[in-house]
Amino acid sequence: MCADKNVTVYADAKAYRYLKGKYPAGLLMKADNSSFGMEFLSYKMTIKTVASVGDAIQHINTYGSKHSEAIISGDKKNIELFKLQVDASSIYTNTSTAFTDGAEFGLGAEIGISTQKLHARGPMALEALTTYKWIIDGNGQIRQ
Repeated sequence: MCADKNVTVYADAKAYRYLKGKYPAGLLMKADNSSFGMEFLSYKMTIKTVASVGDAIQHINTYGSKHSEAIISGDKKNIELFKLQVDASSIYTNTSTAFTDGAEFGLGAEIGISTQKLHARGPMALEALTTYKWIIDGNGQIRQ
């Protein structure tokens, strides 16, 4: 399906070996460290192969945007670990990250996006020193 949409895939060494000959050569590239953490804003993606959910969480906490992160899993322990340990403003389980939007969260029109944990200036009370972490559980939903 990705090849039909002309999606360029930057794959780590293991994924590259697996995809070579199975994915169009012109769309398959070798990933390097600069490939991870890149927001392409186009039909491009990077694949990182990991050995465990712990490795995935470490990779995400190193290269992620701290905005929206997702896990697709049937393993409840892995899902709970992911929810607790991934540092992002919105955590998704078994659903699309495309739901990260002020209106989708019932907050009204989105006027800005922050991945910072502390946003207030000036004198602050306890309320200003707290932050949010949205947890969204799903079973395959996508946003139209």
